[in-house]
Amino acid sequence: MLMQYFEDYLQRYQPYKGGAWCYEDGCIYRGLEWLHRATGEERWFATLERMVGKQLLQGPALAGYASDEFNIDNIMSGRALLYLHDVTGEDRYMSAAKLLGEQLRGHPRTQSGVYWHKKRYPWQIWLDGLYMGLPFQIGLGQKTGNDALVDDALAQATTALDQTFVPETGLYAHGVDESRSQKWADPDTGHSSAHWARALGWLSMALVDIAELVGPDRFAPLKPRTAALLEKIDQLRQSNGLWLQVIDQPALPGNFPESSASAMLVYALLHGHALGLAPTPEFGLADRLADQVI
Repeated sequence: MLMQYFEDYLQRYQPYKGGAWCYEDGCIYRGLEWLHRATGEERWFATLERMVGKQLLQGPALAGYASDEFNIDNIMSGRALLYLHDVTGEDRYMSAAKLLGEQLRGHPRTQSGVYWHKKRYPWQIWLDGLYMGLPFQIGLGQKTGNDALVDDALAQATTALDQTFVPETGLYAHGVDESRSQKWADPDTGHSSAHWARALGWLSMALVDIAELVGPDRFAPLKPRTAALLEKIDQLRQSNGLWLQVIDQPALPGNFPESSASAMLVYALLHGHALGLAPTPEFGLADRLADQVI
């Protein structure tokens, strides 16, 4: 039933931003990559080729993409380009991936060395941005033999965790404003005030994906904090198997189970467990979540 749901969904799917290169479509691409890797079925790879192919232009160029916007979200879909190149060896995919690499080369950074989330969000680190940019940067560095890109991505992940950690909760703030100029920024820490479940989902997925990419030896400095985060997340799961929008505030009026965040966190727990980073997930959790989300 689940595979039929995916098939039907992809038949109906329309590009999120009218065909412009964006991370929302990139999440679909990531799912197709996983389906192809897990099943070996050509239909998933053919769909990925078809969807990404519509966005590849001569140049190289990507539909609706402007590198000088310095939007870290636009990097995420590049993981599909790396996978397509892995499977096909076609130069057009690597050429487009290198275009995104050029954005990263000039992308503005905080004083601490982490990419701004966007040019129009100066001096800000957001947890989502770690997922959007760093796994792609590591993959690009590995494919091009540029180990400095891998080192830099690991350093950024470490610094971002340092900058966003909230000792009182053991969790991470969605955003930190180095300039302390945003209304949401705490004047002392620069942190946003609430623990948004989806932000922690992006962070958790970023960490387990980075762990898989670089291997246990290179990931060792990040392993204790990743394991602690995943254990904390596992403890915050509600009795129905989902997580709340404000993840650590079950008594907050109007707080509600958040399906997107829950899907992210199930992925992080299952994948993290396979990598030795997370506790054994409750049996049937993924199936129960799939029933509720779908």
